[in-house]
Amino acid sequence: MAGMATHVITGAGSGIGEAVAHRLHARGDDLVLHARDAGRAKELAAAFPGARTLVGDLADPDRLSWAFSHQSLPDRVDSLLHIAGVVDLGPVGDLTPKAWRHQLDVNLVAPAELTRHFLPQLRASRGHVLFVNSGAGLAAHADWSAYAASKHGLKALADALRAEEHGNGVRVTSVYPGRTASPMQLKVHQQEGKEYDPARWIDPESVATTILTALDLPRDAEVSDLRVRPGH
Repeated sequence: MAGMATHVITGAGSGIGEAVAHRLHARGDDLVLHARDAGRAKELAAAFPGARTLVGDLADPDRLSWAFSHQSLPDRVDSLLHIAGVVDLGPVGDLTPKAWRHQLDVNLVAPAELTRHFLPQLRASRGHVLFVNSGAGLAAHADWSAYAASKHGLKALADALRAEEHGNGVRVTSVYPGRTASPMQLKVHQQEGKEYDPARWIDPESVATTILTALDLPRDAEVSDLRVRPGH
């Protein structure tokens, strides 16, 4: 993706999203950073000088359209990077509809709604939609049912979108990182009752490298699915 590209990014406040945003910002690309509220938007604008922000709560996808109608959306979008996510572990016997809905809304319905909003711009630029999925999007383990269901759904969204938009020149990539050293991973360890040692897991910078590789690939190729596992 040569030249000044414009990227819409969710999850730029921490972990993989923050690493990706810093790399794109450092090379002079234009960033439109999604934030759940005005306070978070202010923090992101301070962390990434010159970046624009877009406010809307991914946990309430029904209201995203209304929220965006009151803000100026970018005219050009070269990539839409879905990196935000939430996780709430628990056995099926304990998880409430609220826990299911929250993860499905943030991890699946909101990405679908954001994609719907930006598809006209992405078609015009022959752009790229990239979903940061999870190993849980390929296999579900005990206590991971709701999160894994949301990520299995995200794979389905990406696969269908790729088939629909291929003729429009829109590339679609799913990245499936294994456990990555991030605030989300700390929360997972707390929920699992395990000690957290970030050195054991993938550095977010390494996942960012794979994401930029997919984005920067020449037009004659498309990375459809990319698994990234801990190297030690």
